[in-house]
Amino acid sequence: MSKQQSKDNRGRKSSDDTIMNEDIRDRELRVLGDDGEQFGIISRDEALKIAEDKGLDLVLVSPDAKPPVAKVMDYGKHKYELEKKKKEARKNQKIIDVKEVKFSCKIAENDIAYKVKHTREFLEEGKHVKLRVFLRGREMANPEWGIDVLNRVWPMLQDVGNLEQEAKRDGRYVNMYITPIKK
Repeated sequence: MSKQQSKDNRGRKSSDDTIMNEDIRDRELRVLGDDGEQFGIISRDEALKIAEDKGLDLVLVSPDAKPPVAKVMDYGKHKYELEKKKKEARKNQKIIDVKEVKFSCKIAENDIAYKVKHTREFLEEGKHVKLRVFLRGREMANPEWGIDVLNRVWPMLQDVGNLEQEAKRDGRYVNMYITPIKK
């Protein structure tokens, strides 16, 4: 933001609720300069004058302190640098992809083998996998059937995954969570 745009912001709150310039209501402030210089405890009007002489903004940094702390800075530049840091952090974070594989209590062995093959592929690609058994009708009274199915599947995946969450009932489902083994 240029100095002209910065001057247009004087007397108004910024969009992120930062209190600056004429919106500061405290009579006395501990004022810090943009280059680390300390002006000490001075009146609000004197602090605004210093900021205006330098063509910068007076930003309330710590309103709860006694006396409140304000800093003379180019607020537009400060906000831009914060956005840049956030963007960089987002770029470096890893997105975890979770795949879901569904089973039923009355599943045949060859169907289990087929679903295990796909689950292995997901784990080898580095994806997390949630195994689910949906309990229907009378199966709700016997959730151990769903737990048995997942406990039959787990030994087939032990070599490519870590058991993050044991088979456990969650409403109408029995869930198990598996993560890939770190290389």
